[in-house]
Amino acid sequence: TYPNPTILFIFFKQLDQIIIHQQVELLEAILGTETCSRYEIKNPLGQRVYFAVEENGCFDRKLCSPLRSFTISIADNAGREVIRVLRPLRCTSCCFPCFLQELEVQSPPGTVAGYVVQNWDPFLPKFTIQNESKEDVLKIIGPYATCGCFGDVDFEVKALDEMTTIGKISKYWSGFVNNVFTNTANFGIQVPVDLDVRIKAVMIGACFLIDLMFFENSLDGL
Repeated sequence: TYPNPTILFIFFKQLDQIIIHQQVELLEAILGTETCSRYEIKNPLGQRVYFAVEENGCFDRKLCSPLRSFTISIADNAGREVIRVLRPLRCTSCCFPCFLQELEVQSPPGTVAGYVVQNWDPFLPKFTIQNESKEDVLKIIGPYATCGCFGDVDFEVKALDEMTTIGKISKYWSGFVNNVFTNTANFGIQVPVDLDVRIKAVMIGACFLIDLMFFENSLDGL
């Protein structure tokens, strides 16, 4: 039995900023072995509200990363699953515009909250946030270069006209030593506090997708 959705989204209704911290996996840090990603989802005070665990097979992680398909289960501190993120195996190349990335977010699990769809562009990372009816709601536009050697990397959240910026998803630069030896990620999501709570859940899915597409096998984009 899943939590009551009304209770579930009290956390999201109150926030305009969400922090996502990838946990350090000791085996991955020491041996360089790719393991399933784990994340803590925190409020601006640094308090953990949810945690997320990636579920997939060793074959996917070894041969398909960072294109791998996955299911990410997001649970509250009582261990109850509240959000499920589903990513099929698809392409990222601009040579295949009909088979680019698409991710589904369910909340509660089994009920679609929305989608993240990659848009074809020869130069910039672009995505569309859609609601449960696949109606376009927001755009996400990243920088030409995602290298964050000595600073943050911002993916701007924009209105559908792509002119008005209403928020951002930021990959925080966490220092050379941390990136070399652990390759962990720290993200911040900033959106209007009155944004639909279901779309806020979809933004978390977008953050996971951006992490795997642009930062999974890199040193902050290098």
